[in-house]
Amino acid sequence: MLNKKVKDIMTTDVITTTSDTDVVYAFEKLMKHKISSLPVVDDDNLIGIITATDVGHNLILDKYELGTSVDEIMIKPVVTVSPEDSLEDAVKIMKEGVSSSGILNQLPVVEEGKLVGIISDGDIIQEIL
Repeated sequence: MLNKKVKDIMTTDVITTTSDTDVVYAFEKLMKHKISSLPVVDDDNLIGIITATDVGHNLILDKYELGTSVDEIMIKPVVTVSPEDSLEDAVKIMKEGVSSSGILNQLPVVEEGKLVGIISDGDIIQEIL
């Protein structure tokens, strides 16, 4: 199962945001669609990512001023995976993609700089069970 390619199970209809979007609106989008991250794109080019955990935590702590844009808080560079990578490769990237003892739960799928999909830890778990 882990030899399957990322492109075989990735979500291709990715919900995204742009860098000039207000953080509050981006957080609303995350909550509305019940997703944990939003890739930030510029003409389909992946330029960053925001997570519901980071944004929500900082909104609660009132760390953002009115009008704070996604550009000011997005994570970059973004850890990504290729559609041709195996699921085993994706798992390794998720594990090694963070400096702490955590794990990435979403990986944008990029081909030639363009966002073509997203894969989550849940997608992989469903595939191997």
